[in-house]
Amino acid sequence: MGLFDFLKSKKNSDPDQAPAVDKNLARLARVTADKHAQTYDRMEAIQELAGQATPEAASALLKRFTFYVDPSITDQEEKDVAFRGIVAAGEGALQPIRDFAARAESLTWPLKILHEILDEDAYIGELLVILQRFDIEYVKNAEPKVQLIAALEGVKRPDVLEAVTPFLEDFDEPVRFHVVATVFAQESPESVEPVCTALVAEESVRVKNRIGEGLASQAWPIPHALRADVARALPAGFRLDGDVVKRA
Repeated sequence: MGLFDFLKSKKNSDPDQAPAVDKNLARLARVTADKHAQTYDRMEAIQELAGQATPEAASALLKRFTFYVDPSITDQEEKDVAFRGIVAAGEGALQPIRDFAARAESLTWPLKILHEILDEDAYIGELLVILQRFDIEYVKNAEPKVQLIAALEGVKRPDVLEAVTPFLEDFDEPVRFHVVATVFAQESPESVEPVCTALVAEESVRVKNRIGEGLASQAWPIPHALRADVARALPAGFRLDGDVVKRA
């Protein structure tokens, strides 16, 4: 649900008051999202939205994280105010954040906001919800996937392992690189088959090296059907000794 969906919903729920409120909210949203607006006007709009602490205001404030302005101190101040305003909306900001994350070029600020709003378990759950919107096909900008998967790296949960494992076959090498680390961090022997399959198909040397390091550290027995292929696919510095990978 985007900003205009929120406006439509609010209009339908309160026909006597909504038009004026919606008009003002739309104006504030436009100024907040305008990189070329006067600094004073944009900050004033951000502050007014931040004081509302509503899902609609949160949706508008998220637009401020789509651009940078000079000087850097002004950029940071505006984003800090937007950050606090979205956090003030609490869990009401979750759907706007999900919608924003689905098309954002970077998730740095959305992830910070989610971490501030939610406890750790709920935060991880929300990352998994957002990750479900992505697949393994080519995208022009893979950074959001990289950020999500990297954020999950230190979390040992079965649902995390299940969610990230398919991305071992992702089109983008940076995604695969981070997925390998996240999978091995789960320390689950059940990962050995998909990891070995990924190694055999992998072309990136750094991803192969990361898989080799993980297999050597975990000392998981390599499935018999994959041993010959794994032995051929291992990068320099690693070897198959019996059914486990070791450093050469």
